Amino acid sequence: MIRHDRDPRFVDAILDWPPTWFLARLMLVGAYLLGGFVKLTDWSGAVAEQAHFGMNPPAFWAGLTIAIELVGPLLILSSRLVWLGAGMLGAFTLLAACTANAFWTMPSGPERFAATNAFFEHLGLIGGFMLVAMIAEYNQRKKRAS
Repeated sequence: MIRHDRDPRFVDAILDWPPTWFLARLMLVGAYLLGGFVKLTDWSGAVAEQAHFGMNPPAFWAGLTIAIELVGPLLILSSRLVWLGAGMLGAFTLLAACTANAFWTMPSGPERFAATNAFFEHLGLIGGFMLVAMIAEYNQRKKRAS
């Protein structure tokens, strides 16, 4: 008889392996870390990017973007104030998606199709940040209870 209430052993081994939790978080925040470092090393490009999207003053928004893209992931990866890091990145991602992928303002065509896909991919990232915060909170409660 096949039991359907248990994961295969290899799945349990992967999920129970301590580095899996860190690797999953790193994969979620990796693009933000990279983006923050690239913007930090190319300040004029970071400011130009903000100006391109109509963010004023662009230098302020470039600095805020860099701070969020570096601090948010570090909080998540360090398991300190994960809710704050996830919230920062989630709010930032929603703002960026609405600013850069406003598909509802575009006429039909390939650009609108690409912007629509990108917008909903960003919503998926926000869901990932919510899950990371929920799992971190669950782990904290479990630690406190034991």
